[in-house]
Amino acid sequence: MFSKTNKTARIDSEQREQFEYARARVMQKKGLMRHFIVFLVGSILLIIINPILGYGTDFLIKNWFIWAILIWAFLFLMHLFNVFIMNSFMGKEWENKQMEQLKAKQVARIAELKKQAIQEVTVAEVKDAKDIAASEETLKQNNNPNLLPPEEA
Repeated sequence: MFSKTNKTARIDSEQREQFEYARARVMQKKGLMRHFIVFLVGSILLIIINPILGYGTDFLIKNWFIWAILIWAFLFLMHLFNVFIMNSFMGKEWENKQMEQLKAKQVARIAELKKQAIQEVTVAEVKDAKDIAASEETLKQNNNPNLLPPEEA
C-alpha cells in the first residue's frame, strides 16, 4: 500500500501492435456482418416492395428487384473476399515484408549515393593536387626571380 514500486502493467510496442491489428480485424468482420444484415433486410424489402406496392411495374426491366439483389450480392461477395481472402495475402505480415524490402532498397540507394559522392570528392581532390603540383613545377622550371618573394636581410 505504501510501497514505492509501481505495479501497473505496461504494454510493450509488439503487444500494442498485435492489439491494434486484432482490433482492426474485429472491426472488419463487424463491418462485414453489418453489410450482410443490411443485405438480407434490404433484399426482403425489395422483394416485398415490388409485388405488394406495385412499385417498378413501369420500368423497362421486369423483375428489376432481382437484378438489384444480384448486384448487391456481388458487392457483398467482394466485401467478403476482401475481408477473408485478401487479408490473408496482404495482411500484416505482407505489409511488414514490403516495408522491410523498401527499407533495404533505401539503404542500398543511400550507400550507393555516398560511394558516388566520396568518389567525386576524391577525384576533385586529386585534380586539385595535380593542379597545385603542376603550378609549383612550372614555377621551379621557370626559376624566375621576379616571381619569387624577396629575401629579407
